[in-house]
Amino acid sequence: MAKKRSTTSGRSNELKEFKLGQAQTDYPTHYAPEVLEAFDNKNPGKVAWTTFVCTEFTSLCPKTAQPDFARIFINYIADKKMVESKSLKLYLFSFRNHGDFHEDCVQKICDDLTKLIKPMYLEVVGEFTPRGGIAIYPFASSSSKDKAYIKLREERLLGYAPGKYSMPLSRVY
Repeated sequence: MAKKRSTTSGRSNELKEFKLGQAQTDYPTHYAPEVLEAFDNKNPGKVAWTTFVCTEFTSLCPKTAQPDFARIFINYIADKKMVESKSLKLYLFSFRNHGDFHEDCVQKICDDLTKLIKPMYLEVVGEFTPRGGIAIYPFASSSSKDKAYIKLREERLLGYAPGKYSMPLSRVY
């Protein structure tokens, strides 16, 4: 009889510490940065971009409590840690009942991820659906103290324009 193959390629010890992946997932009902988890970058010292695209971000208007919808793009260059994707999904989901302005949501995501993984460079772009005829596309970024990444942050910040650091959703689906 054939042995059952492990889907974790012998990494069960590495993954057993994650809170996520259990039989039941608890979805936060409030803003919950504590659900974010990180794992060791297997390629420290290498320069590689990682991009997450959340096509269904929702938060609440702090004034009217009406829902706001957005696409959130997270681009980063890892150092020693990387963000675990399911924890990121739950974290972004936690904004569903959180009342904050668009710019504050994007800055908060940038700050929380920077605190968690301390990347070489990280940027968050929000493309919020128009309400009242106005679309809002906030941008926030952070970098390590390395001169190359400080320069990258300055260049991308000065060169930012709506749509420049995101992509058409036809490329995602």
